[in-house]
Amino acid sequence: MTPQLLLVPAGYLVGSISTAIIVCRLMGLPDPRTLGSNNPGATNVARIGGKKAAALTLVGDMLKGVLPVLSGHLLQVDTTILAATALAAFLGHLYPVFFRFQGGKGVATALGVTFGLHWPVGLLAAGTWLAMAVAFRYSSLAALTASLVIPAGFAWLWPDPGLIAAMCVMVALLYWRHRSNIANLLAGREDRISFGQK
Repeated sequence: MTPQLLLVPAGYLVGSISTAIIVCRLMGLPDPRTLGSNNPGATNVARIGGKKAAALTLVGDMLKGVLPVLSGHLLQVDTTILAATALAAFLGHLYPVFFRFQGGKGVATALGVTFGLHWPVGLLAAGTWLAMAVAFRYSSLAALTASLVIPAGFAWLWPDPGLIAAMCVMVALLYWRHRSNIANLLAGREDRISFGQK
């Protein structure tokens, strides 16, 4: 294995660091896999511990997507390895080896990966999430809509077939992880975002 290829497993290992579980342990909060939606992500941490814990989780989950990809940029790896590293970091969040493969749904890490690959696409996705969240107050709907912007944004701004394919796989997995949210949205049972939480 060449040194550049080591970025791919390294990306997975970095992605496997569960920020939600670590933040909850450090702040004396319950394991997010046992309360609320049982999802170790920022939205569920907000329900359990409030805005500060959620913000720390969000930043950490984004960084573990950003940092492996930025390392690829710094090492000037080719786009195929860069795309594989990005996807590996995302898979690490979904199926973390350090936490019995019980990971989150991948929204913040997907956004971090996107910013790391090409920040203009990241801005498009983040702006879409914010607009949808403010307009409809469903975090899941905002995430599902914003995720579609990612492969479309790369098709427009960085039309590399391998990179677009990797982003399509990422979005498909994100939709799979949100299948219960999709069912709740269709049934009118999905929880809304409460901007008045502590």
